Amino acid sequence: MAGNQEKQLLQFFAGLDDSRRLALLEYAEFLYQRSEKKSPVLTEPKLVPRPEQETVVGAIKRLTASYEMLDKQNMLHELSGLMAQHMLQGRPASDVIDDIEDVFASHYRRLVEKQEL
Repeated sequence: MAGNQEKQLLQFFAGLDDSRRLALLEYAEFLYQRSEKKSPVLTEPKLVPRPEQETVVGAIKRLTASYEMLDKQNMLHELSGLMAQHMLQGRPASDVIDDIEDVFASHYRRLVEKQEL
C-alpha cells in the first residue's frame, strides 16, 4: 500500500507549481517533526544452531533469520567483504562463518547499547 501512496504523492507533487511544491514539502516536514519516532521493539535473537556442514550463504540466511531485528543494510559491506574472502581468496568457509557470526552478534550488541541510552 505504501508504494501506491508514494507514487500518488509523487504525481501530485509533479503537478504542482514551485510555490505549492515548497508548501507541500514544508507541510510534510511539519508532520514528520510532530510524529513520534519510536525505536523498534528489541527482541532476543532466536538463534538457530549452526549445522555441521554449512555454506557461507547458508550461514547468512540462518543468521538473518536468527537476528531478524537487525537492519541487514547496515551489515552489507562487512558481509560482502567476508563473502569475497571466501569466494575470491579461498578462505575456509568455517572461518568466514565464525566472522559472520561475530558481525551479527556485534551489531546486535550495538543495537542493545543504543536502546539502553
